[in-house]
Amino acid sequence: MSTQPRALKTIEALLAKGVDIPNPLTLDIGPEVDPARISGDGAKLYPGCRIYGAKTVISAGVKLGAEAPQTIDDCRLGPNVELKGGYAAKSVFLDGANLSLGHHVREGSILEEEAGGAHCVGLKQTILFPFVTLGSLINFCDCLMAGGTSRSDHSEVGSSYIHFNFTPSGDKTTPSVFGDVARGVMLRERPIFLGGQGGTVGPVTVGYGSVVAAGGVLRDDVPEGQLAMPGALPARRTPFVPSTYRAAYRIV
Repeated sequence: MSTQPRALKTIEALLAKGVDIPNPLTLDIGPEVDPARISGDGAKLYPGCRIYGAKTVISAGVKLGAEAPQTIDDCRLGPNVELKGGYAAKSVFLDGANLSLGHHVREGSILEEEAGGAHCVGLKQTILFPFVTLGSLINFCDCLMAGGTSRSDHSEVGSSYIHFNFTPSGDKTTPSVFGDVARGVMLRERPIFLGGQGGTVGPVTVGYGSVVAAGGVLRDDVPEGQLAMPGALPARRTPFVPSTYRAAYRIV
């Protein structure tokens, strides 16, 4: 059995073009990966990285795996992206986007410029507009979040937050929108803040400039500029009818 990596020629090509690879023998690169789509300008692949997918692009200044092994599969990484240890597939990360140790990013996600999160963040079909920041221990699947104007004035999700995106019927009619697209792209709206140790039962909409207090579970829409303090539901029992939707007008 050979002890050389299967992608030895690809690794040699990357080293020749200037990619910083401290321990080349620890990398696994799929045969479908095109070295021409990996920049040699300031890119760094730390030990244990796994790179797959014919559509993968790694731009200048990208750093992968600084805190733990990193896997990417068919991802487009813009300049200066930092993925410090985790898994990302079929997603797009624009200039300066970053995620810390333990992230799990599934297909259809987009992190725009300088959006990011701390450790143990789970995303799927999620769009974060520029500068949006997620704390640690967050599940934020099937969401769009906008708001804010800069790195120091941005929308944020507190640690230990969950977007509940599954129904008892097993479908996914539950995406939520925090902000919007049309105004969010202008980068001039007030930020939105979701307090930690809480959650949202989708689908909901939350307006710009609103704050959801920590420790509660949001179940209703929040207009712009509001402080929402969701409380616990009263204890009760009621017959359960599958495949029915309360307030369906908010979904359709």
